[in-house]
Amino acid sequence: MEYRVKEYPQFSVCGLNCGLCPRYNADGVSRCPGCAGKGFSDVHPPCGVLSCVQRKGLEYCFLCDEYPCKKYEGADLNDSFITHKNQFRDMEKAKNDISAYTAELDSKIRILEELLANYNDGRRKGFFCIAVNLLDLDEVVSIMEQLRNEAATDATPKEKAAVAVRLFQAKADERGVDLKLRK
Repeated sequence: MEYRVKEYPQFSVCGLNCGLCPRYNADGVSRCPGCAGKGFSDVHPPCGVLSCVQRKGLEYCFLCDEYPCKKYEGADLNDSFITHKNQFRDMEKAKNDISAYTAELDSKIRILEELLANYNDGRRKGFFCIAVNLLDLDEVVSIMEQLRNEAATDATPKEKAAVAVRLFQAKADERGVDLKLRK
């Protein structure tokens, strides 16, 4: 099925932060363009939620009178490539002020890009995607300030990644946030 290309594919119609997904941040044929992004149908199986929203002429599920419908039953119990843990919370934030939410998401995407470019040892993409997704923006900004101060510029990628993981994990532990996908 061909979908109408969304203007902002970084946030899915169902509340997932596609811009923080490992597949969105991949190179090559496995890269996903985000929810209804250009070429979405080429790399993603058909999506009943996206079909429903577009058939109704809506941009997001929260704009539907039936939200949340039966399509959401159990949606937050398991994860795919991206965590679904904050799916309903993020959808509520977007429902209250979509512009503020997309600005927050854009900030998180930029931070994730910095992490992947400067602190990834080749094995931390998934961890960074989950951490940036689940922690609040102010916490992520604070961690990045610490990271820039603590990670030596001449450190190896492995050493830089270790510092980043330690800082993110400490904040997650403090908040009781599990930085693992649920399969």
